[in-house]
Amino acid sequence: MRNKFMALVTVCMLLLVCAAGASAETLTIGLKGEPTSLDPHFHNVNANNEQAIYVFDKLIRQDSRQNLMPGLAVSWIPVSDNVWEFELRKGVTFHDGSPFTAEDVKFTIERIPTVPNSPSSFTGMVSAIKKIEIVDPHTIRFHTEGPAPLLPRNMATFNVVSKKYGKGASTADFNSGKAAIGTGPYKLVEWKRGDHITYKRNDNYWGVKQPWETIIAKPITNDGTRVAALKSGDVDIINFVPPADVAHLSKDSKLTLSKSPSTRLIYLHLDSDRNDTPMVTDNNGKKIKNPMKDVRVRKAISKAINRKAIAARIMDGLAVPAAQMLPEGYEGTSKTLKPEAYDPKGAKALLAEAGYPDGFKITIHGPNDRYVNDGDIAQAVAQMLTKVGIKTEVNTMPKSVYFGKASALEFSLMLVGWATDTGEHSNCLGALLHTYDKDKGFGSANRGRYSNPKVDKLLEQALVTVDPARHNALLVEAVETGMNDIGIVPIHYQVNVWAMKKGLDYNGRTDGYTLPREVSETK
Repeated sequence: MRNKFMALVTVCMLLLVCAAGASAETLTIGLKGEPTSLDPHFHNVNANNEQAIYVFDKLIRQDSRQNLMPGLAVSWIPVSDNVWEFELRKGVTFHDGSPFTAEDVKFTIERIPTVPNSPSSFTGMVSAIKKIEIVDPHTIRFHTEGPAPLLPRNMATFNVVSKKYGKGASTADFNSGKAAIGTGPYKLVEWKRGDHITYKRNDNYWGVKQPWETIIAKPITNDGTRVAALKSGDVDIINFVPPADVAHLSKDSKLTLSKSPSTRLIYLHLDSDRNDTPMVTDNNGKKIKNPMKDVRVRKAISKAINRKAIAARIMDGLAVPAAQMLPEGYEGTSKTLKPEAYDPKGAKALLAEAGYPDGFKITIHGPNDRYVNDGDIAQAVAQMLTKVGIKTEVNTMPKSVYFGKASALEFSLMLVGWATDTGEHSNCLGALLHTYDKDKGFGSANRGRYSNPKVDKLLEQALVTVDPARHNALLVEAVETGMNDIGIVPIHYQVNVWAMKKGLDYNGRTDGYTLPREVSETK
């Protein structure tokens, strides 16, 4: 009962906070990235998840620091070791007026693992559920194979769709708007790829009336163009302000900036699995056995990277060198791991020890329109690797092309980003370092196919350990094991920056989302 009471108190506070600033104006948002789809279950990536929140709702929300809050569920309690009961919000309707019930939740969870061609799915978020019991239209129970202490956190990662419109619907049906009928604060009006997405306020929304009548989301991938659009008044707010522009924008009397620490990790994924990797040769261009299967080579790559220089020069100080997948203060974070020191001599020694005294050739691939300065970071990493003997070429491309190829395992060395969905380390471990297992949803973003049985075992133990201290200890050990084995090469955590016209205010989020409900007008 205490959990239910606290959940209800929290939602009341949320409603009070969000109630201010209602207006009938249009908010135009300039976004660095465009979603690959409006199907909320197709691709677990920031740009998609952000837009899904406009149209759909989650059972459990997250505040700006990723703490859990009631959403379509008003409370959740474990009724036994293997059963969670969720009480659903009454009086909620979809955009067409049909009622939201437990049937929609059941349909959503059963749909997630079946979405065709998903490049990075939410299957791991629901894989613990073995049976779904509908007690009544607004009470649902999830039976798990074992204890599932993280189930509420997992429920905060995906959106609920309508069974009426989702049954038999394809991803294309969501993209066209045919199936994009949610319970969320806005209704999809139009998606013109590469140009804009238009939303209209849902005046029958179950929550507080939203502050903006119309939302126009414009993908503007070029940093300079996005900044220019803000300064000219073509957009009202932009995300991912380029670090080089922060100083001069902060001096513009017509603009306001907002900064937030971030859980967004920029890192390298390495092909540590295949004997024959596609983008590696010896110095004469002849194919060789994949050197990154050797932990000494992976360690050399890590030592070759000057993280402090990237943070200072490329990111203009708006980045924090990283040692693991989440910064300090999050569940599962190790207190002993420190960012790898820049050590080119040590890198060369490790390469020689591994049998590559003269290095080898490799290509690093990355997006050029997804993360802050992503193309420049890839270039910097390539130069640093080349200096220690790993002669590195760079091939960057639009994220719409890049992620499909990366998921198809076409690359050997990849620049990627990851921000936790759940606000703790099991999400990162399960997606990035656990051995790839499509059926269970593990390794959904493990594009290097890193595999370490010890990491797998520790994570899986943590996922069924209810005692908080033991749960955290298992996560920490799994993180330390995977990072010491160089499952990925962490580079830095981004600091998120938004810029907006004077008269607007936005409290930046650690997940990097730009949510209209949190953009308010100042007096």
